[in-house]
Amino acid sequence: MITQDSIQNLKNHLDIVDTLSNFIELRKAGANFKALCPFHGEDTPSFVVSPKKQIYHCFGCGAGGDSIKFVMEYEKLNYPEAIEKLALTNNISLEYEQGTQIKKDYKILDQVKNFYKENLDNNKSSLEYLSKRGVYESSIEEFEIGFAPSSNETINFLRSNMLPISDAIEQGVIGESNNIFARFIDRIIFPIYTPNGQVTGFGGRTITGHSAKYINSPQSKFFNKSKLLYGYSRAKDSIYKKGEIIITEGYLDVIMLHQANFKNATATLGTALTSDHLPLIRKGEPKVILAYDGDKAGLSAAYKASTLMASGSIDGGVVIFGDGKDPADMVKESRLEELKSLFNSPIPFIKFIIDSIITNYDLSNPNHKQKALEETKSFLQTMPSLIANEYKEYLSSAIKVDIKYITLKSAPLQQQNMMNLSNIDMAEASLIKSAVENSSFIDDLVNFMDIDMFRFHTREYQLLLEFKFNDPLIMNLLMNEEIKIYSEDDFYEQLRTFIINRYKEQILNVKSNALLSFSDKSFKLRDIRYKIQTLQSGKMV
Repeated sequence: MITQDSIQNLKNHLDIVDTLSNFIELRKAGANFKALCPFHGEDTPSFVVSPKKQIYHCFGCGAGGDSIKFVMEYEKLNYPEAIEKLALTNNISLEYEQGTQIKKDYKILDQVKNFYKENLDNNKSSLEYLSKRGVYESSIEEFEIGFAPSSNETINFLRSNMLPISDAIEQGVIGESNNIFARFIDRIIFPIYTPNGQVTGFGGRTITGHSAKYINSPQSKFFNKSKLLYGYSRAKDSIYKKGEIIITEGYLDVIMLHQANFKNATATLGTALTSDHLPLIRKGEPKVILAYDGDKAGLSAAYKASTLMASGSIDGGVVIFGDGKDPADMVKESRLEELKSLFNSPIPFIKFIIDSIITNYDLSNPNHKQKALEETKSFLQTMPSLIANEYKEYLSSAIKVDIKYITLKSAPLQQQNMMNLSNIDMAEASLIKSAVENSSFIDDLVNFMDIDMFRFHTREYQLLLEFKFNDPLIMNLLMNEEIKIYSEDDFYEQLRTFIINRYKEQILNVKSNALLSFSDKSFKLRDIRYKIQTLQSGKMV
């Protein structure tokens, strides 16, 4: 079993925004972050993450909890598995009852990475290739580039170091059909890391003319190429500092750009940019620069990625490299000022999309021009109305039609799926929320208030008394910024006022109760009025 001390140590290192951003796309919303809930289908975001409280809560389905609970629910893991996954991705060691232990998955990947690194020094062809591409020895060290030898050599390495083959299969180092085999053979190896710097898989480039020039580790519970960017763990500090991320198409583009001091460069892992990448890309809300090749495949990828960026209201643009060159080639040729100029003035996403659509039509043909107009208008109408109208003049000029023919319908505004305040008694809710935030208030609520004094939030009050702070009803209160958290002085003043108002209501109820005798009414009224007078004098009863 994992020791409680090491679990607490892990919790102390976790940040809920960083954790959840690895799985879903979060957007800043005041002091909190919002997202579409991953646990139920919805069109407007009702999933709220609080950095201050280190919790999440969905106002739609009621899901809520901390970083560990989220990973359990999202990845369908039990508690120990979620703890181990978070420790792995955050590079935190766990201690077990039997003693300190390194998670075996991490140990295998890390040792195999070192094995590949050691083999590079003995492979002349790989070193010559890297040198020919302009890669410095310092970059080889920084990115821990290696070489995968024959299948037997890799398998023998695992066995001689007593690393379980079954775990190596699970982690994508070894494959199996009739027999086991190494997945990477005679390839230059590029270790791939999580955003927090934990090796999670590998990319390999052939040096023997294999039909598959590049391959990656297979998908597994620890490796999802659609959610990773190569070089991100080394680039993230620069990305946050500059407020800009460069996304290229290849490993060597990243390495060479870093070598030329473009430290905010990353790359997709041989796959198109998808919505799964957005949570990582959005971290820090950087400007996004897509640096793609000018061939047919590169232009198509740039168009799709630009559409994804534009629909997500992400700032940035596209840089297209022509003449068969890529960023790595330009660095090798010392065209650094040219690179800097390109990155400083990318083609804005929406402009690039409009241009890409128009190039598919012969504008000298009226029918084609009409189709180009309709398609570009259709795209612009998916954008917020202010942004769409900003591009009407550009579209008019690009397609050569009078601007009066470019009429756009406003896209429907998404409504905020906020908590319905009409169902909340703010006085009750604020008292309960304050007590959750400061548990020393709970005893006073118990001493001075009966549960029947709560009209709207009796269940929340009961949960408070049971210390069930992760219940969805409690989280409803915690995540709603309209509900106040009182200071100690304000809490007791509000508690006094609340109780007095409830006693005044009791007076009216007693007076109107026809079932009570005159003497019973008199007794009850005297008792209630005494309590009110005591409270008004500044004393809690």
